[in-house]
Amino acid sequence: MQHLLEIDSVNKSYGQNRVLTDIYLKCETGDIIGLLGRNGSGKSTLLKILFGSLHAEQKFIRIDGKILNRPYQTRGEIAYLPQDTFIPRNLTLAAAVRLYQPAHQTDLFFDDPVLYWVQHSKVSQLSGGELRYAEIKLILNIDVKFVLLDEPFNGIAPLNIESVKNMIRNSAENKGIILTDHDYRNVIDVSNQHYNLSDGGLKRIKDKEDLALWGYMSETTVQTLRY
Repeated sequence: MQHLLEIDSVNKSYGQNRVLTDIYLKCETGDIIGLLGRNGSGKSTLLKILFGSLHAEQKFIRIDGKILNRPYQTRGEIAYLPQDTFIPRNLTLAAAVRLYQPAHQTDLFFDDPVLYWVQHSKVSQLSGGELRYAEIKLILNIDVKFVLLDEPFNGIAPLNIESVKNMIRNSAENKGIILTDHDYRNVIDVSNQHYNLSDGGLKRIKDKEDLALWGYMSETTVQTLRY
């Protein structure tokens, strides 16, 4: 079943600094939308507003035609991977997973070469990359229509980057996904739509030359990209 998420007329300021100005974004089932932008451009701010956990002076969020000011409060609509760790560190990974996954799905969750050997370790004993990988997998496995991923590639070992991208692609078969990361090459590779956030506005990136046009990177760097 197709689902549609729309966020419109988003305005957000911090003091006198206007971060987001009349933002509009649409995400449908099957979309993997990559948000690009320099540090401080408002990418994480936009995701938090879309999730409903951050106040905006103005916003309009609609999922399948229903207006939701705080989508996270409505079961089955949206899940969010924050930049900071959210799994309780005093539990074993297996116990933590059972908080988010039905018991009958835990064996399938750990049928994974990255997580199988650490499932009985305490979360506090995991490497940063192992923990991030587990968090991504948990969020993508939640039964929701849309997933927001903030810095999913941060700390992931190079050997596991492709596994993470495959998880994202597989999840997009029945979800809409919006993600942002400083590792722009992986964002561009895994996404099927790209936007650049700058000067408070959101610009659609239709080809790699637009990355230079909107000031995200130099023309020399753009020519090295596979797009």
